[in-house]
This record gives sequence, C-alpha cells and structure tokens, in this order.
Amino acid sequence: EPTNHLDLPSIEWVEKYIHDYEGSVVVVSHDRYFLDRTVDNIAEVSNAKITLYPGNFSFYEEEKALRNKIQKGAYENQQSQIRQTERFIERFKAKASKASQVQSRVKALDRLDVVDEVIDEKAKVNFKFNFGTQPGRFILFLEHVSKAFGEKVILKNTSATINRGDKIALIGANGKGKSTLLRIISGTEKIVGERRTGHNVIESFFAQHQLESLQVENNLLEELKATGTAKTEMELRSVLGCFLFSGEEVFKKIKVLSGGEKSRVALAKVLISQANFLLLDEPTNHLDMQSVNILIQALQQYEGTYVVVSHDRYFVTNIANKIWYIEDYEIKEYPGSFDEYEVWQASRGNSDASAPKKSSEKPKPELAPHSPKSPSTNPSQEKLIEKLESKIMDLEVSIAELENTMAELAQEGKFNELPPLELQINEKKEELLKITNEWELLIN
Repeated sequence: EPTNHLDLPSIEWVEKYIHDYEGSVVVVSHDRYFLDRTVDNIAEVSNAKITLYPGNFSFYEEEKALRNKIQKGAYENQQSQIRQTERFIERFKAKASKASQVQSRVKALDRLDVVDEVIDEKAKVNFKFNFGTQPGRFILFLEHVSKAFGEKVILKNTSATINRGDKIALIGANGKGKSTLLRIISGTEKIVGERRTGHNVIESFFAQHQLESLQVENNLLEELKATGTAKTEMELRSVLGCFLFSGEEVFKKIKVLSGGEKSRVALAKVLISQANFLLLDEPTNHLDMQSVNILIQALQQYEGTYVVVSHDRYFVTNIANKIWYIEDYEIKEYPGSFDEYEVWQASRGNSDASAPKKSSEKPKPELAPHSPKSPSTNPSQEKLIEKLESKIMDLEVSIAELENTMAELAQEGKFNELPPLELQINEKKEELLKITNEWELLIN
C-alpha cells in the first residue's frame, strides 16, 4: 500500500519512479489509477486461488469479466447436462435392458471435470438516502474568511458559496489546508470572517478524530441504531456488510475494533443519517476496492450536497462535479470533473489561461460568493426565491433572539414581561410558516 497517506503530487512521483525503475516490483494496492500506471501483471487472490492476468488493472477488469462470462456459460451448460444424466440414471436404473447405458453414464459423471460456479463478489448497494428535509438553494456562505496558524497562512480574505446539489472534491498537496478548510465549512474551526449556513441545512461530518465519539460499550448494530435511523436490523446488517462486517461480527463491541474498523463504522453512521449536507474527510481510507465501489454508488445516488477530501483519483473522478483547491491563499473552483481538471492543470504551463476550462474549451468562472443563475427559474422568480430565503433566515434569527430573551427573563423571575414576547414569537412563527410554504412551492 505505497500510496496510503500520500498526497497527489507524491503519488505521481512514485508512479513515475516505478515506471522508470529497471528492476522487478511487487505491489499491493487498492489504488486503481496507481496500478494502471505502474504494473503489467495482476495476480488476483480470490476463492482460495491465485489467478494471473497479463496486463494492468483496466485490462484485469475487462479480462476477468470476459472469463467470468465464459465460465458462467460453461457452468450452466454442464449443470444442465448433469441434470439430464441424473434423470436418465434415476429413470432407467431398475431396468435390466438399460443397465449398461446407466452404468456408462454413472462412470461419465464420476470422471467429469466439474466447472466451478462463478461467485459474484460484488456486493449490492443497500444505501437509501431518505433525508426528510429539503434545504434551500444555498447551503453555505464563506465571506472574507482568513485563517492562519501562527505565521503559516492558510486562507486570506477569501469567499465561497456552496449551492444545493454541489458534489465538491477538495484536493491538493498535504499541508495546503484541505482538512482545515473542511473544518471551517463544518463550523468546528475558528476563523476571521463569516460562515453562514442556508435554510434547513442538516450536516453530518466524517473525520478520523470523530472516532472518539463512538460509544465503546455498544456493539456495531447498537451504534448504528443509536443514530435514530428508521432502517430495520436486516437493513443495518446489510449496510455493515458493505463495510466488511458480516455474520456475527455485527455484535462486536466498539472497544475491541481496530482503528480502521472504527473508521468504517463511523462512515456507515454518516451514510445512514438524515443529513442533506455531508462532509467527508478521506472516507476511502481503510476500505478495499469493493467497499470503495459501494461508497461511490451510494454517493452517486445521494440527492443532497457534499464536500469530500480525498487523494483517491478514481473515487474523486466518479463522485465530484466540482473541484475545489487552495491557491494563493484563496479557495478556487474548477467547475467540472477531476479528469477534466487534470487536463486543464497539465495545460496551464503551456498556455496563458488564467481560469479553468472544461474539455469544451469554453472558459468557466472561478468561484464567486454569489450563486449562478438556476436554469430552472427565470430571473424574476430567482430574485423572489432569494428574497424569501433572506426573510426566512432573518425570521429564524429573530425568533431565536426572542426565545433567548424569554429564557433570561424567566431566570430572573420577571414572568410578567414574558406574555408580550411570547405573542411576538407566535406572530413571527406564523409568518415564517407562511413564507416557508411559499418558498417550497417556488423551488419545487
């Protein structure tokens, strides 16, 4: 696993080194892109056998699928012949006139070189994201944000917006501030500047430090049930199976798990939550290829918004529609896939382009603190939606302030001052309900 804990530039350096190396190399890796660029033979360990494939990982996938298809056909044909032979033996074994034919078929079955059944090792995706609350068009605003650790500056007066439906991969070299930015987005890192969330945003954050929040006396099933999920025990066992916990392993106590196993449990908890905004810090660490595929399919089905930090290029290519990176202490955005971003980055040194371009070569804007116009709404409707969302946020703040004031007055024993405030709160809640209903009609 030479690419574990390496950033993208380091992985690319190792790839080039191995490619140019004149000796022999044996590699164990779950990084598909790395294997495609470094090896010319694959040895697969599966079903207690070693099978060789003379090519890189992409060749292995295609060749294995072809071999499995051929073997499946041969297996089904042979099983059909076996059933016919067994029926003949059963039907005529008592007839003396057929004795020689029956005996011949019995011997044929005994000598038969049985074709192995093809075992499909790909687990089916069992995630169903059913978050009940639809957020507003804007998920998060970062405005004039600065962050430094002593003299080490990470961000300087930068702004960014996350819109509903964004699937963002946050990439870059180690030490550039990816995890710091993810914590800023989550609200767990102090900043200079402003961070604001949109209406009805429910967030769930996966990071390695959150393993400490697992309840060590719970078993795996109990830990997932503690999220309040409506999933049945069978569904939860299925989810745990996707993350390599099967059979009686679901009754293991959290306290006996390894760090990697705890990481997989924490990730499963995030994915069964009701959140409409996911923040995932290196979610593919400790996952094998099959589990990474399951996670990819789960995120592709997810209708919410997410920001992911990852060095796994295959993973990022399949789950992101925007790329964020930090450059010159600012948050920059490439509005396209990771493959397109790589092509653009490679071309930067050969052109005067100062803004990212997609494969169509049409210029794309850098991230701005304002949302692009939605193709599904006209300008006047869009302005109305923004106006309503602003009113909703103002009302929510106002209600919270009034409720805090009531709590303070109650602690001081000034109960005679509470009724007017309660009346104001009720009026504002009625107004909030009316505006929210109007907003929901417009966005739907």
